Amino acid sequence: MDGKLPYEIPTEMREFAERSVEQARKAFDGFIGAAQKAVDNAHGSAESARANTQDATMKAIAFAESNIAAAFDFAQKVVKSRDLTEVMQHQSDFLKSQVATFQSQIKELGTVAQDVASKAAESVSKATKGH
Repeated sequence: MDGKLPYEIPTEMREFAERSVEQARKAFDGFIGAAQKAVDNAHGSAESARANTQDATMKAIAFAESNIAAAFDFAQKVVKSRDLTEVMQHQSDFLKSQVATFQSQIKELGTVAQDVASKAAESVSKATKGH
């Protein structure tokens, strides 16, 4: 005996969970599409300030989309796991990956925020000198 506890999920429950994950993924994809469209529509008169903010917003949306996609992938792996050991391995891999991803995203968003602030200060400085 290998010491593993059986991890049997009834077929109907597994199929229901898979459909639920897929429906949630589709709903989220629709939400992301609407969010991206809203950001695109926000283009307007203050083009340079809006472009900088839009870039930062689009990056944040892309990060959210990537993080949610990773969570859906993790959920599908868990649903398809054969035993508790496999579930725990998927969870460990997911957590390690997400920590690394979040660190990278935070660093990148910090750089973008500094860039946006710098460009905004530059615009204010130019506007003030012009008057």
